[in-house]
Amino acid sequence: MIRVIVVDDSLFLRNSLVSLIEQDSEIKVAATARDGLDALRKIQAAPDDFDVVTLDVEMPNMNGLETLKKLMATVPLPVLMISSLTEQGAETTLRALELGALDFIPKSLEKDKDKETFGREIRQKIKSLSRRKVFVRLKYGLKNKTAEKERRLPDKALQAKGGSMPADYVQTPCKGPRDLVVIGVSTGGPPVVQKILSAMPENLPACILVAQHMPPAFTGPFARRLDSVSKIGVSEAVDGDKFLRGHAYVCPGGKHIGIRLRGVLPQIAVTEEPKDALYKPTVNVLMGTAGKYMGRRTLGVMLTGMGNDGVEGAKVLVDNGGCLIAQDEASCVVYGMNKAVIDAKLANLILDADDIAKAIIDTVRG
Repeated sequence: MIRVIVVDDSLFLRNSLVSLIEQDSEIKVAATARDGLDALRKIQAAPDDFDVVTLDVEMPNMNGLETLKKLMATVPLPVLMISSLTEQGAETTLRALELGALDFIPKSLEKDKDKETFGREIRQKIKSLSRRKVFVRLKYGLKNKTAEKERRLPDKALQAKGGSMPADYVQTPCKGPRDLVVIGVSTGGPPVVQKILSAMPENLPACILVAQHMPPAFTGPFARRLDSVSKIGVSEAVDGDKFLRGHAYVCPGGKHIGIRLRGVLPQIAVTEEPKDALYKPTVNVLMGTAGKYMGRRTLGVMLTGMGNDGVEGAKVLVDNGGCLIAQDEASCVVYGMNKAVIDAKLANLILDADDIAKAIIDTVRG
């Protein structure tokens, strides 16, 4: 049974969240809290009673960010941020992901249809994040007897850095030079993307395109945050943008990013098609069009994320001479999208998140 503590200052929202979460018989809301102080008291009193925390961003007495800081410093647990769909909410949520939250979900409880989708998504995210409890405790160092016991019996995926690939998997180097890097990423992705882009040199001889599963209100602030911490330029992509070396483009939420040819020259395509895609943006469009039009000039990177979005596009990429790096299981929040390409034997290299930036630089330089 997965045990959750729901933290929100609104009694109505707390009750709504409990009702939605407990529609899955494998999840139980073990406690609720009206603000950060209340949550910390309950968690610190019984740290082993909880597997996941859902945490509101805006609360009186102690807001979500302050609560998160204290939680990670004392009794770290997987945290799912509940965010408002505003620019301020987006910026706060991105900061929370830097501070240790594993994922976020925008509030969407006004309409019955939205509520049903929200409920399904939050239950799915809670299940995924609960599997990372030991990972979070190891990373942030919970100092009590339970943590010490878990430290002696760590998650197998954490026992060897970069060693979570299948035993029979044959890795092959990515040969360069290549002047296009396409990155597909979802749950747990923003801190990893920031780690990678902030390590890129100003004179990187390649253009980078990023398809991150993220709501429309979040991608603009995400691109600006990346731009502020990176030597390369980072912006939200606009349809028709030219490929610039030493620049990264983030796909706007709710749309797709890919490549089209204008004459013989490639350019960035930002479109609403396919409208029936499960994810917007979908990594399949990005990697598929990169493979079709840029082929051997392309380096693909598949990072942490739920589901298998991107595996079809990755096959097109590899079949046309593209090279693919996948993040390994040990360093990702959700082993889903990257697992799909690894299981399909499409990844040339399987690397820890800390090693991906160097591999990108080495490959594009050749």
